[in-house]
Amino acid sequence: MIKISLPDGTVKEFESGATPMDVAKSISEGFARNVVSAKFNDTVVEASTPLTTDGSLILYTWNDKEGKKAFWHSTSHVMAQAIEQLYPGSKLTIGPAIENGFYYDVDFGEQKISENDFKKIEDKMLEIARGKHEFSMRSSTKAEALSYYKEQNNPFKVELIENLEDGTITFCDHDTFTDLCRGGHIPNTGIIKAVKLMSVAGAYWRGDEKNPQLTRVYGVSFPKQKDLKEYLELLEEAKKRDHRKLGKELQLFTFSQKVGQGLPLWLPKGAALRERLENFLKAAQKKAGYEMVITPHIGQKELYVTSGHYEKYGADSFQPILTPNEGEEFLLKPMNCPHHCEIYNSAPWSYKDLPKRFAEFGTVYRYEQSGELHGLTRVRGFTQDDAHIFCTPDQLDSEFKKVIDLTLYVFESLGFDEFTAQVSLRDPENKEKYIGNDDVWEKAENAILSAAKEKGLNYVVETGEAAFYGPKLDFMVKDALGRSWQLGTIQVDYNLPERFELTYKGSDNELHRPVMIHRAPFGSMERFVAVLLENTGGNFPLWLTPEQAIVLSLSEKYEKYSQKVLDLLENDEIRAVSDDRSETIGKKIRDAEMSKVPYMLIIGEQEEKDGTVSVRRHGEGDIGTMLIEDFTKLVNNEIKKTHKAFEV
Repeated sequence: MIKISLPDGTVKEFESGATPMDVAKSISEGFARNVVSAKFNDTVVEASTPLTTDGSLILYTWNDKEGKKAFWHSTSHVMAQAIEQLYPGSKLTIGPAIENGFYYDVDFGEQKISENDFKKIEDKMLEIARGKHEFSMRSSTKAEALSYYKEQNNPFKVELIENLEDGTITFCDHDTFTDLCRGGHIPNTGIIKAVKLMSVAGAYWRGDEKNPQLTRVYGVSFPKQKDLKEYLELLEEAKKRDHRKLGKELQLFTFSQKVGQGLPLWLPKGAALRERLENFLKAAQKKAGYEMVITPHIGQKELYVTSGHYEKYGADSFQPILTPNEGEEFLLKPMNCPHHCEIYNSAPWSYKDLPKRFAEFGTVYRYEQSGELHGLTRVRGFTQDDAHIFCTPDQLDSEFKKVIDLTLYVFESLGFDEFTAQVSLRDPENKEKYIGNDDVWEKAENAILSAAKEKGLNYVVETGEAAFYGPKLDFMVKDALGRSWQLGTIQVDYNLPERFELTYKGSDNELHRPVMIHRAPFGSMERFVAVLLENTGGNFPLWLTPEQAIVLSLSEKYEKYSQKVLDLLENDEIRAVSDDRSETIGKKIRDAEMSKVPYMLIIGEQEEKDGTVSVRRHGEGDIGTMLIEDFTKLVNNEIKKTHKAFEV
């Protein structure tokens, strides 16, 4: 007999060889019908995998993230089978599940594929799915696996297998199809009821531009046709909210091929929006005891060698900048933290001086592949709302919790109500990816877990997602469309203080190492603005929006009164512009609605006579005529409701 521990603490006994599905049926037949995959002792297994030892088991349904991952990974196998049947001679490479669906990279040879081919591939996939073919895992020797793919003339799979250890190679079979695979599948193809291929794109083998270009086919699948219908409706709404589309319409930012891919140009309205976001955070930071610093856009290569960034990210950095002096090399700044370490190092500190909190809106540069660039969410130059706190070990807990408070204040003020905190830890099986010893990693990880628990955060733990120099707490924000984005991040670091030999004099008159906290509530200004745009649909909070009101005059006769209204609004620090064009009032209103200006103030003969304005609210229509001072009170009251001052 074996003992199986379930997440709720229940321990059940089964005969050796029982499967996760047997465990699910012991809970209830209804539950078992919904189980799609499982995890046993932290290893992903099939619902049909025999269990032969004691251990902990988690059962996943479609509603779980891991369940969706297994569902979509399994569908990628079905798509690969359909492609092999419809495009003989095509060579398969890899086909993982992704956040929303799956893809498969395929070498189609001389054959071409476009969106016009999607329907026949989808039909073939559903035909295969209706066969209710079971997914079955089997082990293979390295020699057998190499022989199989050499016979198939597939150099891509051969390359993958050559990098694998004998004894670790597995295949997944269903129907007449077999594929090199690590596992993680649904019980059978019949669970797949709805499929939709989304797009095709070029992709280099293993992401290297020197390698052959493949065709990446993206798709998504669901256990019900209704789920697919709802998903496609959500995508249509997402298109309307696409930050690239809204950014252009609202005249916030642009890109130029001459300037370079992934390097955004902020237009006047966008620059003003960014400035307000910066001022908003600067005000909160000032109350919390931060000091602003400024560092250069470049640094000597040796700086990033010392920090470890060059070793870890050198390949993703821009090439070194050579100066007229022989042997002198600089890099575009990939991170602000090494510069802040040197600011700390510029003076001696006592424990009485700590914590030191240095903040900067610092622009950094990282080379992203052109195919991975996407509007403001993936760029090559971006500005982080960066800060680094240097504190004593005794101060770490309280400082970390204060940063959590600041991050929550930012999210609340900007309407991000749904978020999950993700505690990102080191991968214990792959420690060479990180710097520092086990002792400091254990201290740092425990500090984050303790703070997350004490603040009552809804958090998940992700192993292997830590930064190379320390664990972190990432804030995964859900937008209005239910999509998750990583925005704010807080990281504990014992390693950079060691590498930069940072010290402070303790109460014992001896030198000690400070602990370093990296934090960025926005993450990057570019991504934050993009997510904010899509979450609000361009309808920013009133305190943040570029123009809070627009004065629309019925004719040019009221130009003087229009200017008077603008002056009065400016006196009350309300941002307003006027539309004095020789257009109908109907067109002016439509244009203002398209520009998402919150308030439209219409003036004509009666308004000029009475010293009033006729007020319309964006998306709501007419809300009445009022005195200008009453309108300013209305605006200021609305701002106070949504923009509370940060409380230390």
